[in-house]
Amino acid sequence: MTGPLNLAGAGLVAPDLGGAHLGQLIPAALDALGIEVPGFDGVRARELLDLPKARHVVVVLLDGLGHYQLDERKGHAPFLRGAESAILSAAFPTTTATSLALLGTGRASGRTGMTGYTARNPETGELANLVTWDNAGDPDQWQREPRLMGAATAAGVNVVTLGKKRFHGSGLTRAVLEGGTFIGVDSLAAGVDAAIEAERNPGMTYLYWSEIDAAGHAHGWQSDAWVAALEEADAQIARLANALAPGAAVLVTADHGMVDVAGAPRWDVAQEPTLASGVELIAGEPRALHVHTEPGVDAGVVAARWEDFLGEHAVVGTREQWIQAGVFGEVSPHVIDRIGDVVVAMTGRSIVVDSRTQTPASMSLAGMHGSLTPDELFVPLLTIS
Repeated sequence: MTGPLNLAGAGLVAPDLGGAHLGQLIPAALDALGIEVPGFDGVRARELLDLPKARHVVVVLLDGLGHYQLDERKGHAPFLRGAESAILSAAFPTTTATSLALLGTGRASGRTGMTGYTARNPETGELANLVTWDNAGDPDQWQREPRLMGAATAAGVNVVTLGKKRFHGSGLTRAVLEGGTFIGVDSLAAGVDAAIEAERNPGMTYLYWSEIDAAGHAHGWQSDAWVAALEEADAQIARLANALAPGAAVLVTADHGMVDVAGAPRWDVAQEPTLASGVELIAGEPRALHVHTEPGVDAGVVAARWEDFLGEHAVVGTREQWIQAGVFGEVSPHVIDRIGDVVVAMTGRSIVVDSRTQTPASMSLAGMHGSLTPDELFVPLLTIS
């Protein structure tokens, strides 16, 4: 297979890695504090996102809150919807590990190597889980880009990170968010309390919360459970905003959106010889797959076979085609082998699973993400000062 990928014709959107994307947020926040980060144009980032100067910036990431999901359920989130100031692009794939790396380093997956929920570890040939960090090895070797939190701490900024206690010292945290002081919190309300306390002093606070995403995975984003998680977030962010001291700002965003996949077209590689032929390992996730071919197998042949089989349900291309499309950004040499020989981005609500390596629970999720539909790619930015 040769030639450019037709993303737009399939209803997919290339990430805006030269414009307003998640990787601009921390450099912009640091510029708001008067801190310059080497290698980043913080002034441009702050102007691009229209952020005010501040003595303290609280960055809140609500996992799974896509722009279009928020817009559809805005009646349940009057504070958040009313505060939305911009729309940001995530990167590819639209998944938590990739987006947290983009936020925490300012670099897309081609530089960070955070190429999906799972990725093939070139050192072992095994699947590495980039959320649990199983089989991923040393975080400093997997993800080699400087962490912006660490750069801020080195520049004298008082950085506080708030998240669930189990994230403290995790491989993912070390890989992309290392720097400053970590405080474990067991509820969003507790996180907001801690952010209010931290905000009394100059610096930057980062608060991550995952319950909107968890509800979407378990029940779908159109479920009552998802709405309840959104309503809780709306109330807590409103409380945080109302407690702001003069000169402080709150920036609320997300890592990706979501699509409901219950009842959507679905294929299992383990049950489809056409998909399994010549394939050694499937990495990524059901909405964005890295297909690693067996030694000696022509990736173009496998890509053509997958494209014929999936038809309008996917955009399929070789590694080279996807790199040329720019969706991974600049690709470092050590990252190339973590990208599939063939890459597949699903359209609509369709999914491809692989029961040989995926658990029944992961394959039966009601809501998923990873591909490049607008519902998955675009996230809100809410600026409160």
